[in-house]
Amino acid sequence: MHGHHEVGTLSDLGLTTLWNPFVLILSVAILGIYFFYTTNGPVKEQVTKLQKIWFTVAVLCFFFAKGSPLAIVGHHYSFTAHMIQMSLLYFIMPPLLLIGLPKDLFRKILSIKFVKRPFHFFTHPLIALVLFNGLISFYHLPFIFDTMMEQMLLHEVYHVVLLVSSVFMWWPVIAPLSEEERLSDLQKVGYIFADGVLLTPACALIIFADTIIYETYMNAPRIFEFLAPLDDQQAGGVIMKIAQEIIYGGILLYILIRWVRKERTKDKEEEEKIIQEARTRLSLNE
Repeated sequence: MHGHHEVGTLSDLGLTTLWNPFVLILSVAILGIYFFYTTNGPVKEQVTKLQKIWFTVAVLCFFFAKGSPLAIVGHHYSFTAHMIQMSLLYFIMPPLLLIGLPKDLFRKILSIKFVKRPFHFFTHPLIALVLFNGLISFYHLPFIFDTMMEQMLLHEVYHVVLLVSSVFMWWPVIAPLSEEERLSDLQKVGYIFADGVLLTPACALIIFADTIIYETYMNAPRIFEFLAPLDDQQAGGVIMKIAQEIIYGGILLYILIRWVRKERTKDKEEEEKIIQEARTRLSLNE
């Protein structure tokens, strides 16, 4: 059944198998269009240097996940590599894309009639949470996972669906458009906490399994001699959970900094208002 293990050892593979030229060209093209658009386009005033850095990191995450040897190793040899790939694609890349893209682009997309309504539905915090965590947990059920790994087209389609749902899941947290913001800063903290809780059962199933649950890696050629197949499986589950905690922690910090800034601005405005009122009173008394 598992024909994709006929790949042999890693050293048998050619350069274009290990480094996907299509993904490389696509990544370079995306960066080229982005930098051209944000340097010469109508949005050049809107995009900060930091946004450009985050967007570049997001595209690099995409390239390493889909175009580097990590993709081949994760698909054929190592569950740990597969989980690193998943972490890059669904936990690191989407929030950075949402931070890095110009606001006007989102406004243009949302001004399309048939996009706005489904987008609002799928980015509703509760729906986005359940959808993404449901899809990613379903994917890691052993039977589903092994079937996906066999059927390349099904596998790629499911990954596109996962990617779209991860963007929906991150949207309420990052909230690139203030007019679309649905959660207060405190609610965002609760949302991220719920996100972590919902993914825990899938990670626990992998971490605490005492047998190899994925046939895909059962007889795979070992490229990391020190990692026995069961250790590899457990390490994959641990990596997924740790990566998620680090990223969610980073996002919580991002929310906190933004909240402090907002409060400071509010205080400043209040102060200025009081000073202005005092000045007005003084001039009236004179």
